[in-house]
Amino acid sequence: MKKFTTLVSAAVISASFSATAMAQDTLAMVVSTLNNPFFVTMKEGAEKKADQLGYKLIVLDSQNDPSKELSNVEDLIIRGVKAILINPTDSDAVSNAIRIANQAKIPVLTLDRGASRGDVVSHIASDNVAGGEMAGKFISEKIGKDARVIQLEGIAGTSAARERGQGFMNAVKSENMDLLASQPADFDRTKGLNVMENMLSSKPNTQAVFAQNDEMALGAVRAVQASGKDILIVGFDGTDDGIAAVKRGLLGATIAQQPGLIGEIGVESAVKLLKGEAVEKSIPVPLMMVLK
Repeated sequence: MKKFTTLVSAAVISASFSATAMAQDTLAMVVSTLNNPFFVTMKEGAEKKADQLGYKLIVLDSQNDPSKELSNVEDLIIRGVKAILINPTDSDAVSNAIRIANQAKIPVLTLDRGASRGDVVSHIASDNVAGGEMAGKFISEKIGKDARVIQLEGIAGTSAARERGQGFMNAVKSENMDLLASQPADFDRTKGLNVMENMLSSKPNTQAVFAQNDEMALGAVRAVQASGKDILIVGFDGTDDGIAAVKRGLLGATIAQQPGLIGEIGVESAVKLLKGEAVEKSIPVPLMMVLK
C-alpha cells in the first residue's frame, strides 16, 4: 500500500511538473469576437508568429460579451499561461479581467483596443485618431469642404470607436463639413445596413458616409445600392472584403490596418517580455489608405 501511495505521489508530482513545463511555453490570446474577418486575421498572425517562435498559443473567443471575456481570463489563469494578449470587448469592462490577471502576476498586452484601467504592459494598435482624420480629409477632397456626411459608429465604449470618431470629427471641423448624423451600428454589417437605411430616409441629401469599420461600410453599401443614390462610402480596417469592395468601386476607400501584423507584434512583444527584454508601452502599427 505504501509503495502504491509512493507511486501515485510520484505520478502526481511528475504530472504537475509536466503541466508547469508546458505552461512556461504557453501564451494566450482573448479576442473580442471571431465573427469578424479583421480579428480572425489578427488571430492568424498571432498563431503564425507563436509557431515560429516555438510557443503554444491558446485563443479564446469572448463573443463580444464582457462577462464571457472575464470568464475566459479566469480560465487562462487556472491553466497557468505566462502572458495574455487581449483584444477588449469594451475598454471599460475589460478592466475587471485585467485586474484579475494583474493579481495573478500574469502580464497583459492589449491589441487594437485599449483598456481604461488596469496594468497593461504594452498596447499594440494602429493610430485610430490619425485614421479617422485620413478618412475625413479624403471625403473632403472628393466631395468638397462643405460635404454633407454621416458617420456609422462602432461599439460604444471601445477605444477604437472613440478614437476613430475623434479623428473623423477633427476632420469634419477642420474641413468645414456638415455632419448630418452619427449613430452606432456596433461594427456589424447587418446593423450597418439597417442604420444606413434609416439614415437615408431621414437624411436623403447625404453625400458621403464614414463607417468606423469595413463591416459597417459593407452594410451601408447594400443600403445605398438599394436606394439608387450615388454616395461616397469610406471604411476602416482594410479587411479582405473591404479591399475587394474598393477594387470593385463599391467603397471609395478603406483605411487599412494590418491586423495580422498587430497579432504578430503582440506575440513578439510577449515573448520579449518573458525573456526579460524591454517592451515599449505603446507600439504603433502603420496605417495605409487603400484606393481603387
